[in-house]
Amino acid sequence: MMIFENKTVMVIGLGYVGLPLAAAFSKRVKTFGYDIDETRIKSYLSGHDITAEIGDATLQQAAIEFTTNPKDIGAADYIIVTVPTPITTENKPDLSPLIQASHMIGMHMKKGALVVFESTVHPGATEEICVPVITKASGFKLGVDFTVGYSPERINPGDKKNRLADIVKIVAGSDEKTTEEMAALYGLIIDAGVYKADTIKVAEAAKIIENTQRDVNIAFMNDMAMALTTLDIDTKEVLKAMNTKWNALGFFPGLVGGHCIGVDPYYLTTELAKNGYHSPLITGARAINENMSDFVTNAFIKEMALADIKIKNAKVAIFGITFKADCPDIRNSKVIDIVKQLQAYEIEPLIIDPLASGDTLKQVHGLTLSNPEELKDLDGIIVAVDHETFKQQLTKDVIDSYFNKNNLQNVVVDVKCMLMRNDFKGPEYRYWRL
Repeated sequence: MMIFENKTVMVIGLGYVGLPLAAAFSKRVKTFGYDIDETRIKSYLSGHDITAEIGDATLQQAAIEFTTNPKDIGAADYIIVTVPTPITTENKPDLSPLIQASHMIGMHMKKGALVVFESTVHPGATEEICVPVITKASGFKLGVDFTVGYSPERINPGDKKNRLADIVKIVAGSDEKTTEEMAALYGLIIDAGVYKADTIKVAEAAKIIENTQRDVNIAFMNDMAMALTTLDIDTKEVLKAMNTKWNALGFFPGLVGGHCIGVDPYYLTTELAKNGYHSPLITGARAINENMSDFVTNAFIKEMALADIKIKNAKVAIFGITFKADCPDIRNSKVIDIVKQLQAYEIEPLIIDPLASGDTLKQVHGLTLSNPEELKDLDGIIVAVDHETFKQQLTKDVIDSYFNKNNLQNVVVDVKCMLMRNDFKGPEYRYWRL
């Protein structure tokens, strides 16, 4: 059994993945947490978890030494990289944060360090891109002066049930000894166990295919939702019936955004294309999921027209702007696409979301969060995200109170099938759900 008593862990990138990881390690070994975002570090130092992943109380109890000084990397025996791997506006992989982190590590790490990458990448990226950058910046030789490994992050932001310690950790090192060392290190904090992958490429592929599989499955549900709509059949009722069979997979239609499922397939398809393979299944699934915001917007506009409500300057509220429920993250949120599409109809919707950061929404997208006090005389409502607070607050009586009393019909579009459909069967409502 390996002894980590005098070892130091450095987690680079303290977002939805890095912060829970650093907090967990800080209970067992000396842990540094590094991030280039000084505002984020100041928030953590004040005891506020802006990710809402571990909560303020856990953050305040964690023995993390926060830093924005890259020189502190030199104190670490284990350097774990959890920086984002986004895509460009052309849906191409953007590895610049990972390359910058690798260069910074190479400039400051000590001999004997083990560098572990958790960021989702295409198979081969760790050894073919990150290692050469580290080697060049440090002058060190892999296998002699340092080792590397890959252990894909599998945290599900906003999930209060499947937490870091409860998810099996995949590990793979640049040699067998490194793999064993990684397994022992992560074994300190993972209750569910550690799986030793055959190679780093296998571990990289496992993660990216894991997310691509979900994208494909959701795309099928989205395709069926659009098909069933043309047949005037309620999708949720069909799925309730279908899911009574033991081998039904339990997927549902919806908007696919965020920093994983809506991004990772592009890393895979881009790398496949470089090697002469085109996957019609993956690219087709991506196209379906990318277009779901159009489908929802068109359904809403159709219902407004059928309700004889003037589209231009209609007063509309959107409940939820984050990419998923009970998570403050707005990255790659497809609800934002709906907002932009409504603006093309000269509708400026009221955006209601108690979890999202108004400052971030304004800075990144130029959009403003609205106050609940503004929810009056509405012509239409889109429930886009099923936050727990919305489930508790959006009763039929509350929704009734939001609408313009002069409307002959009011429009409710329920993207997440959160509301009780029977509540809106009266002639005063036009209710549509995905």
